[in-house]
This record gives sequence, structure tokens and C-alpha cells, in this order.
Amino acid sequence: MVQSLWKRTRETMSSFVVSHVAGESGRKLPQYVAGLAASGGALAAGTFLGWTSPAEIPLVQQQDYGFTITSEQFSWIGSMANLGAAAVCFPIGILMKMIGRKWAMLTMALPLILGWLLIIFASNVAMMMVGRFFLGVGGGAFCISAPTYTAEIAQASIRGTMGSFFQLLVTVGILFVYAVGAGVSVQVLSIICGVIPIAFAAIFFFMPESPQYYVEKERYDDASKSLKWLRGDRYDERAEIEELKEDQAKLLADKITFVDSFKQKTTIRAMIISLGLMFFQQMSGINAVIFYTASIFDEANTGMNATDATIIVGVIQVVATLLATFIVDKAGRRILLLISAVAMAVSTTLLAVFFQLKEDDPSQVTDLGWLPVMSVCLFIGVFSIGFGPIPWLMVGELFANNVKAYVSPLSGVFNWMLAFLVTKIFGNLRDALGAAGVFWLFTGFSALGAIFVFFLVPETKGISLAEIQQILGGEKVKRNSVQKSEDTAEASRVEA
Repeated sequence: MVQSLWKRTRETMSSFVVSHVAGESGRKLPQYVAGLAASGGALAAGTFLGWTSPAEIPLVQQQDYGFTITSEQFSWIGSMANLGAAAVCFPIGILMKMIGRKWAMLTMALPLILGWLLIIFASNVAMMMVGRFFLGVGGGAFCISAPTYTAEIAQASIRGTMGSFFQLLVTVGILFVYAVGAGVSVQVLSIICGVIPIAFAAIFFFMPESPQYYVEKERYDDASKSLKWLRGDRYDERAEIEELKEDQAKLLADKITFVDSFKQKTTIRAMIISLGLMFFQQMSGINAVIFYTASIFDEANTGMNATDATIIVGVIQVVATLLATFIVDKAGRRILLLISAVAMAVSTTLLAVFFQLKEDDPSQVTDLGWLPVMSVCLFIGVFSIGFGPIPWLMVGELFANNVKAYVSPLSGVFNWMLAFLVTKIFGNLRDALGAAGVFWLFTGFSALGAIFVFFLVPETKGISLAEIQQILGGEKVKRNSVQKSEDTAEASRVEA
């Protein structure tokens, strides 16, 4: 009954797109539906990332759960999720190859559900820490599996748009927690967040497996059925399957060992750039700002309800991320990274100055309650158009296909471990250096990030993956007029 209803629904959705002859370019709406369903995991990841901000004051100061949680203990609760995410980066890649992208993602709903259950029924700090670790495992796995699945099911003309779904829904998840957390207790908020992975699993169960996975397993009939689901019944999928077969054969032919991959000049340089971008992304202080937004505003005595301020920040993050999806392929990676780094340095400088003035004489900032709000909003906005999405985007662009399986998870582990470090020690640094000292430190890292981008990061906009490898190898790439004309024609076709 359910399958019959779902089939009729899918046929109705597909009817929105005009049907042509066999061999048509393929319907887009089913692909968008599958991509959005997969990105439900991003929504779940966003909720665990944003949860600590509305939860800190009720748990630490008001003891909502009936047991004492110190600031030090809460720093562990907040940061344990990052350890869980780091721990799953390699296993999720293996799992996707073993049981497929779809079932790996469905499996990862289980640690999310378990994590929220531990937090909902927590009777001590240890239960909350373990719960946060499991949330990190599930959410971190989606950070790898969902973009992979989306890229593999989408046609080239809409791959960029669908690829933006993940980052966008992460920010929507953070905003959702900020907004809901303003009106309910931490326990009720956790119950609501726990429903999201259940809803994700119920919806995503009806989506198709990636056709690329089926080709890897030589299950070509299943790959054909998957493509028919995604592109429409009249789509001639044979050419696409042959292309996937050729790509898989080339990947196997070019396969190298883990050790040999790091003997290549292009891989070493790509790794330096990738890890450098991840380092400056996290050392800008983004996770500290997101996790502790409420306490920053509370400490600043802005006169604004701290919860309202975090909601404003969440809205700005969603809008800026949405903007980034439209401009990243037009403005270019380097310029957005440079703008992002410089503007983040300016915003953390303003925060440092505000807290320095407050520390010297609180009366000096009586009428400056708007300054930390404006500074945090600026920081979140410029991060979301540059250092937020672009380092992850460039990981997919910089590495050759035959080494991605080894090095991409390394970038993920490095990023989450840095996120753990920043989240864990933010409270300690705030105690040792004061709020002003911490934000001066973040300013320095953002400034160094701008220098790093200027001297070491190449522009990859409009450049093929093969040409990127040539640039990393030290070769000068000359693009002739024919190539440029073809690129222009392709861009016009995609926009049309």
C-alpha cells in the first residue's frame, strides 16, 4: 500500500517536467527530492552543532536537569561531539563501500537516536558526554556520506545546486535549535531534535541507492533501475552507465597504495592547502562562537535577550550560506576566502576591543551593547560565504580521484579534532586570557589565514580537475580559445 502510494506520488512529481522522446536529458525533480531527503542528515547534524548554545545557561547556571554541571564539565559535553565525528571519518567510507551509500546513511540514524535518548534521560554528566559522542558519530558520518550520495545521483547541470543543500541545511538545523530552544526546556528541545533522525530515516528509506555504488558492485540492472528512478522512465540510461563503468575501470587502473599516494608532489601540495584551510577555518573560532553565542551575549550585557540574539545570528548564517551557493562559481574561491578571512579578523577585533573596554571600565560599554551583536553577525555572515563551505568544496577539487579515498578522510579527521580542541579549550582560554585575549587570538589566526590563502591557495573556479592537478604539479596551464568557448557554451547551457 505504502509503496503503491509512493510510486503514484513520484509519477505525479515527475509529471511537472515535460516528457520528450526516449533519450531525453532526464527529469530533475526526482533528483532534487532524493538530494533533499539525503540532506535531512545535515539538518540532524545542525541540531547537535547548535544545541550547546541554548543549553549552556539552563544546564550550568540553572541546573535544569537537577544535577550540577560545571563550566569545565560543559566544555567536555560540548566538545565530545567533535571527537565522535573525528572517529567516524574513516569507518563511514568503508561502510559506504560495503553496504552502499543509502544503507550506510540509514544506519547512521541509529547513533543519532541513541545520542539524543542518552541526553533526554541523562541523570549525570557522563550520560550527556556519551550521548554527545554518539551524536558526533552520526552527524560526522553525514558530513561525508550525504555530499557523496548527492554528488553521485545528480546530473552535472544541477550538481552544484544540489551540493549546496548540505551546508544550507546544516545552518537551518542550527537556526532551528536556536529558535525552538528559546521557548522550551533543554529536555523538550532534545526530544524534538531526537525526532529529526527518525523522520529522516522514514523518508530516506524510499530513496534509491547511488547508481555509482551499483556499478562498483557490477550490479548493472540495479544501476539502471536507480537511474530510471532519478531521471525518469523515458530516460535512456545506457550511455551514463557506460560512462560510470569507464570511470570505475580507470579508477581501478590508477589505484595506488596509501604510502605511494604521499610520494606525489601534487598530493603533498594539495594536502598542505587542504589541511591549511581546515586549520584556519577552525582556528578562526567559528565553533566557539556558535557553541557559546548565548553566553557571549550574556557576558556582554547587550540589553538584548541572549536567546533572541542567537536566533538573529542563525538567520544571518542561513541567508549568507544561501548567498554563497549562488556566488561561489561566479566570484571564485580565492577572493571569497580572502574577503572572509579579513572580515572575520575585523569582527573578532571589534569583539576584543569591546571586552577589553569592559574589562578596563564597564561604564565605557554601557551604550555599546549593539557592538558584540553586530560583530558576531558579521563574523557568522562572512564565515558562511567563505571559510565555511569553501575548504570542504576544495577538498573535492584538489585531490586526484585515485588518492581521494585516503586523503579526504584525513582532512575530515583533522578538521573535527581542531573543532574539538577549540570548543574544549575556549572556556579555559576565556578564564586564562579573558574574553578580549581569546578574540585577539582568533584575530591573529584569521589574519594568518588571509596570508596563507594569498600565497598558497590556487583559484579553481572554472578549471577542470585535470588542470588543477597540473597547477599543483607546478605546470602553467594555458587554456586555448576553443576550451574557453566550450566552457562558455557549457555555462550558458547549465544556466538555461
